[in-house]
Amino acid sequence: METIAINEKTQEILEVVGVSVNEQSLSMSLLSESESGYLKDLKMNFKSILKSDYLTDKEIALLGLSAAANENNDKLMEYFTNRSKNSEASNEEIGEAVACASLLSSNNVLYRFRHFADKEKYHQLPARMRMNIMMKPVTGKEFFELMSLAVSAINGCEACVRSHENSLIKIGTSEERIFDAIKLATVVVGFTKIVR
Repeated sequence: METIAINEKTQEILEVVGVSVNEQSLSMSLLSESESGYLKDLKMNFKSILKSDYLTDKEIALLGLSAAANENNDKLMEYFTNRSKNSEASNEEIGEAVACASLLSSNNVLYRFRHFADKEKYHQLPARMRMNIMMKPVTGKEFFELMSLAVSAINGCEACVRSHENSLIKIGTSEERIFDAIKLATVVVGFTKIVR
């Protein structure tokens, strides 16, 4: 059996999300073997998103879950699901965070296409996609918009980012709250490339 490369920084990062040394990804092994200073940055960035003056612990957990679901990362989905439950999120709220990632991923494809093609005809054609979850979200309209914005930013949909950010500002959401949600999504995506 091959010995798994591990150093103290790698062990600390894996412990943060409850991943055993035997489950580390090839990306993590390569960073560990290289003694990369990036591992310290990665750990510090991840720990920094778990605290916010503008997001509650439950919101952090649900936003993290939505971002991890969007990236299809089971390890981080499990971590943020547990964190959500520990923050008293209901099963419905947890399910909605995952549903938001799925719905917005679909929407992002459509709206990116409309934006990239830039033809009036495509803007006039009805999408005919069911989106009832957006009408009465169990997490509340404002927070669902915040998750939608984060997923849209991850997926690079300019039209959706502008639309959701504008809706949040109209609702009265502070730019600091919006920025913390985006920063969280940013770090989760980076983490998904290393922890699988």
